[in-house]
Amino acid sequence: MPSEVAVAVVGAGAAGIAATRRLYESGVDCLLIEARDRLGGRAWTVDDGQGHALDLGCGWLHSADRNPWRAIAERRGVALDSTPPPWMRRSVETGFPRAQQDEFLAASAAFFERLERSAETEPDRPAAALLEPGCRWNPLITAVSTYMTGAMLGRLSTHDFARYEDTRINWRAVGGYGALITSYGSGLPVELDCRVETIDHSGKRLRLKTRRGAVMAERAIVTIATSLLAAEALAFVPALPDKITAARGLPLGLADKLFLSLEAAEEFDKEVRVFGRTDRVKTAAYHIRPFGKSLIEGYFGGELAAELEQAGAGAFFDFASAELAGLFGSRFASRLKQVRIHGWGRDPLSRGSYSYALPGSADCRRVLAEPVDDRLFFAGEACSEHDFSTAHGGFNTGVAAAERVIGSLARRPARS
Repeated sequence: MPSEVAVAVVGAGAAGIAATRRLYESGVDCLLIEARDRLGGRAWTVDDGQGHALDLGCGWLHSADRNPWRAIAERRGVALDSTPPPWMRRSVETGFPRAQQDEFLAASAAFFERLERSAETEPDRPAAALLEPGCRWNPLITAVSTYMTGAMLGRLSTHDFARYEDTRINWRAVGGYGALITSYGSGLPVELDCRVETIDHSGKRLRLKTRRGAVMAERAIVTIATSLLAAEALAFVPALPDKITAARGLPLGLADKLFLSLEAAEEFDKEVRVFGRTDRVKTAAYHIRPFGKSLIEGYFGGELAAELEQAGAGAFFDFASAELAGLFGSRFASRLKQVRIHGWGRDPLSRGSYSYALPGSADCRRVLAEPVDDRLFFAGEACSEHDFSTAHGGFNTGVAAAERVIGSLARRPARS
């Protein structure tokens, strides 16, 4: 590992990779430092052993018509799939008759309209305040929110949620979104399995203390998760209390995915969805036969995901088996086998899935993104005011931070 570099980038997720790529291709002497033994961060594609790519982290190119990862995929010849996502189509009617689906969709649309109006005209408050009292669909609306944000509605800022911009065009990378993002880091100067413990910005140059020794740098871009910043897993000397406060206002929600193999899957149409239950918050959504494969992709969010993580990886399978057997009969469970699960909340290098803002904390995204002394820069999905919780939000903030770094280096006074 080099002892000196012009720019150090901390964290090799979507933001860190995008920032480093921009710096590297501009001829800036840079180094990407990652605590994991792999690139990608919360973007992670694995093989299921049958040649199928599974995205344990982000899987959908949201707002694909303006998502920069789409253009990168096309330039690199990566196959993309434009099949509309299951949440934009009706669910399987088993346990959820069409008339009830219509009622739910109407109630959900009315809730989000109230939320948007509230954000425009009223002080920030918990999104749960916009639920219609006594509405039978409140539990399912809340459950769906946990898949979207990883958080319960009572913890969600209306102002922040309303700022998210979505074109409702969602594509997938056939070989995995995580694989696409990781491939963009190929050939960059990277130091893996190397945790940055401290950034000392008290001197003329930055000093990054890592487990492999110190790296001196003129500039640094920090892209690690807000959960780690909030816990001060990376220490700043002198301390940066405004950054820590902002990170604590932007905790990571929790959304985990369980992949199951399904025997005799052909009885189902491909790309369909069912809810385990429609009358409670603690339920999962099941995407059946993604890409036409004999798989089920289960989505677990919020408090349910946290409870199942605490109970152990087997708890996800047991929960899913019970819910699916409740829908399709007791024999259905014997057709299921667990393929893969990753608990992002118990992952020490993420401690969650993606950021949301607590009520009153929507402006923390702007605070978090602001540079410090034109030497310390910040990026990551949590720094994006309109594309937070997405890999393209990470990309855009990473490139923006790199551009600011390049500009700051150009403004350096000439040495005499």
